[in-house]
This record gives sequence, structure tokens and C-alpha cells, in this order.
Amino acid sequence: MTDNTSTDDLFFQRADLDRGRTERIVGDALNGADDGELFLEYRQAESLSFDDGRLKAASFDVTQGFGLRAIAGEARGYAHSAELSEDAIRRAADTVRAVHAGHEGIADKGPVHTNAALYTEDNPISGHDFETKVKLLQDIDAYARARDSRVRQVSASLSASWQAVQIMRNNSDRVSDIRPLVRLNVAVVVGEGDRMESGGTGVGGRLAYDRYIDTNNWRGQVDEALRIALVNLEAIPAPAGEMEVVLGPGWPGVMLHEAVGHGLEGDFNRKKTSTFSDMVGERVAAPGVTVVDDGTIPDRRGSINVDDEGTPSRQNLLIEDGILVGYMQDRQNARLMGVKPTGNGRRQSYAHHPMPRMTNTFMPNGVHDPGEIIASTAKGLYAVNFSGGQVDIVSGKFVFSASEAYLIEDGKITAPVRGATLIGNGPDAMNKISMIANDMKLDEGVGTCGKDGQGVPVGVGQPTIKMRGITVGGTQV
Repeated sequence: MTDNTSTDDLFFQRADLDRGRTERIVGDALNGADDGELFLEYRQAESLSFDDGRLKAASFDVTQGFGLRAIAGEARGYAHSAELSEDAIRRAADTVRAVHAGHEGIADKGPVHTNAALYTEDNPISGHDFETKVKLLQDIDAYARARDSRVRQVSASLSASWQAVQIMRNNSDRVSDIRPLVRLNVAVVVGEGDRMESGGTGVGGRLAYDRYIDTNNWRGQVDEALRIALVNLEAIPAPAGEMEVVLGPGWPGVMLHEAVGHGLEGDFNRKKTSTFSDMVGERVAAPGVTVVDDGTIPDRRGSINVDDEGTPSRQNLLIEDGILVGYMQDRQNARLMGVKPTGNGRRQSYAHHPMPRMTNTFMPNGVHDPGEIIASTAKGLYAVNFSGGQVDIVSGKFVFSASEAYLIEDGKITAPVRGATLIGNGPDAMNKISMIANDMKLDEGVGTCGKDGQGVPVGVGQPTIKMRGITVGGTQV
């Protein structure tokens, strides 16, 4: 969490806003409301993509604006504009004031600001010149093609953003944050005869570009993308049916994020549209299963010093030893449910209102060695990576597609398979977890979560886990 003075230059001196008059406009707009805030944002973003041996696209954007919100009970008034001026903020104030007309609310106390800085404030975009970034993508392309004669196509992309925000409440309380974000993606297509397969990797976080420009780092990403592509080139059709499934550590935690995490967000549970509604204190997963959402892990993609309402992020215990202990909350849903905010009020930009969202959601370590889990499986599927999935929040039903998977036969990992999908129900799947390994890791920093048309960066993770009786959809005939 940065000092307000470092963002004052962006939002008051640069935009020619008078801080005192702005505070009075906000205070008047929110007088009588239960809660609300002025959210100011300035963002720089760039993206470069390389394909077929040449730079295909490059972009650089600067956006700025504000969003003003007033809350009265369950009602919400929200107005936003890309024009940073007192006149625009006054017009927004007139709009949101209508939501609490006649409402005699007592404004909630603002959040207590205690978080230490979790990531750098340096702007990754300005840290290296354009030529250096293009050369990185050229080197990735050349290295991948030299690694194996079967490489048919290489795609690489580099992107970064630098976001500065300031949040102002009706008591003149202000909170600021500066958030860098970078991401490197590599995809490789290999071919042999008429068959072609692909593999891809990505890495990122709230850091500068330096880590990814390092030769050993980006070569490791290329090697991994090529490895996955070559594995898929040898893959056989996946079997179908109910079987034991072992999920690898790291990115497979995306299934936990989708099938369980969304169902633990406060708005779904306040409205009783989640399969986990009214279940605090009840068993929702097998013994030993614990789920945590933690926005305080340094440099992680899903980490935030403060959320987009100004509440410091924290580690939130959601499920403990299979028992549901709490939900993720923004300020509005927390107040209506009679609990405290958890630092999960997030928004995509100034043009979007905040709502309960995950940060870094993961399952901590268990007690088993991952090799022990494989050895205990007579016949099943070992899913290492997923390429996508769909979840219904109300029912908890999910479908996930595995991008890298293997057969397990007689306690050993054998042939790679293609076309495997996992089909099930989130709470049911959590109760089918029979073994949890001690190799927990987080994903490499590429997750973006979508909800109600908004996307925010997130992290996922888990150790190797074993689930019994999971339905696998396959292509074997």
C-alpha cells in the first residue's frame, strides 16, 4: 500500500482536481448512504505478440477515470467517467445520490489500513525499451525452433500493466495503491506426419520484466511448452468412465477455484444462490481438506495490498478440515450478512463496481508423498494441466478439459492421453478427496477470473490430490 502522496500527482496535480473540493463533493454525495467511495484510476498497459517468426501486434494504452458509488441497503448507485474533472464528479454525485434519497443510513466505518507493501511500485513498462522486448520474443522463437525439428509454429507474447488507484470515502479518508503486473506466454506447435499437437506455458506476477528477460527463465518456459507439445504428440485417446483421478500440483487448482471458490463468494451466499449457502459450520469436503484465499503473498498475480474498496487484503480460511468456516466478502455483502469484510472487494476498472472476488485460492499441504498417491492407484487418470472449464454456481456442476494427462496403471504413470474431460459436482468432488500430498505449489501466474463480465488477475494452487469415483469423458472408442 503506497503513500497517498505518490498518487496525488496523478489524480490532483496532473488532472487539475482540487483535493479539498473533491472531498466535499464525495462527502455530500454519500451523506445519508450506508457506504460508498470514489475510486480513481490511472493505468498504463502494453502488449506485444510474436508469431510465425515476426512481430504480429504491439499496443500501448493509457486509461484514466473514476467511479463513484453510493450504497443504501441492498441498492447500489454507480456512475463512472473517463473524464477526470470536478464537473464530471459532480454529475456522478447527482446520479448516485438518488439511490439513497429518503434513506437514513449511518455510514460504515472505513477500513483500517495496516498492510505492508507486497510488491514493487516500479513501472515494468518503462523499465526496458521496446527493442529489448522485441528481441526477447525473437530469441524465444529462434530457441524453440532450434530445439526440435518437429516444431512447426511458435507464438510468444509479453504484456504488462501499471495501475495506480486512490479510494476516497465521505470522511476524507483516502487509500492508495500502485499495482504492477507482467505476463509472458509461450505456445509451440509440433508436427509429425499429418498429426499436429500444441503445448503452452505462461508465467507472471506483480514484478518487473527483469525476471523474464533472464535467459534461464524464458528458456525454461520454452522447454516446458515444447515438452507438453511432444507429450501430446504421443498421446492416445482418453478412456471414458468413472475412475480414480489424481490431480497434479499447481495449476490444476483452477478446478478448486471454479468448482468451489466461486461458490464461497459472499454475494452468492447472501442471495442463497450458491450450493454452499447457509452451510457455515457444516461439512462440505472430506476430512483433511482445507481451502484458503490469501491476497497477501508477495509478488503473486492475485495479490493486492488493499482491495478496490480500500480494505487490506488478508489470509482467509474458507474450509478447515472439511468444515465450511466462512465466505469471501466485500463491504456491502459483509454488512448485510452481519460479518466483517475480508479484503475481497475487487473490480476490473473504474468503469466497474466492486464485488466479492478471489485473490490467490489454494489447498494447503497434506501428509502423503505424491509418489505414494500414484502407487496407491491401480487404474485411473493423472491430470497435470487444464485448458478450460465451465461451472454452474447454483448446482456446483463442472466440466474441465485436461490439456496434459496420463493413464495410471498398476500404480505407475504410463501413456499420455488426449481428449480427457472431468465431469462432476464441486461439493461432491470435494468429498471424494481421499489423499492429499505434501507438494503444494501455486500456479505460474497466468490466471484471470471472469465474473459478471469483469476480469481480475488471480492465483490458484494445490498439492497433488487423489479423488475417487470421478466421471471422465474420453474419446476412446
